[in-house]
Amino acid sequence: MIEAAMLWNEPNNLSHWDFEIDPEWNIFAGMVKGAVNAIKAENPKLPCVLGGISPIDAQFMERMKRFCVLSHVDAVAVHGFPHDWNHWTIHEWPERLDEIRAVTDLPLWVSEVGVSTFGAEEIQEFGLKKTAELLIGRAPKIHWYSLYDLPRAWPATTRHREAEGSAYYRHFYMGLLREDGSPKLALRHFSDYTPALGICQWIHFKDPRLDDAVRWMRDLGVKYIRTGLSWADSFRPYAEAWFDRQMRALDPFDVTVTFCFTPESCGIRPDHTSPPQRIEEFADFCARMVRRYGT
Repeated sequence: MIEAAMLWNEPNNLSHWDFEIDPEWNIFAGMVKGAVNAIKAENPKLPCVLGGISPIDAQFMERMKRFCVLSHVDAVAVHGFPHDWNHWTIHEWPERLDEIRAVTDLPLWVSEVGVSTFGAEEIQEFGLKKTAELLIGRAPKIHWYSLYDLPRAWPATTRHREAEGSAYYRHFYMGLLREDGSPKLALRHFSDYTPALGICQWIHFKDPRLDDAVRWMRDLGVKYIRTGLSWADSFRPYAEAWFDRQMRALDPFDVTVTFCFTPESCGIRPDHTSPPQRIEEFADFCARMVRRYGT
């Protein structure tokens, strides 16, 4: 079922990895290397991808190279949202990719790229077309974020929440579909770019949109997707039953699964962004998931 395993999400973003606890990313580097070793012991052929970085930062990638993380993984990834959060324009995508390619010859994925409709749906429509023009052929995997808007009743994964002002609310308008499942303007163009473009859609624990998401992605001609299996969620009651249902539903697609989010009981600090007290426990989780879904 799994096409590739991605190790963490946005590790250079404080909303996803607490680098105030791990300021040099020493713990993170050891955790990723241990996880890759555990995954390869289960399935030596399964590609392992370093979690997509946001912001795109060549110095961070240099640090991962010095820590020998890049000699363990099979690919690296970046995230970019120039219309919403980055301090560069959409036309600079080729230059941003070149910054990372100057550090490593590993395949470079764009594991999240998207445009919110916070201002206007026409902006997303333009952004989709320009993104496809600039990135197709320049990266082996391009995951559009996302299929669905984030429901307003759910919090966005960010440390500062409403203190971010309008930047926070943009998180809720990244979908090609509104929260109620109705299409936005850009949706009518998406199939023009599949199967070259994939989708990144986070499937939340017991997500009621799962079956509808599968139908939409099949109708759009999507062949590959990115989602997550949360280490923190694995501690919930009946977690494996939900993971089984999720992965069965996604079986028609080539799936990159992101392993991330620390259980509160396992963190140095009781938060999903915290480095774990024992990095071996994250490796064990990755190995279990690959044993179950990746062989």
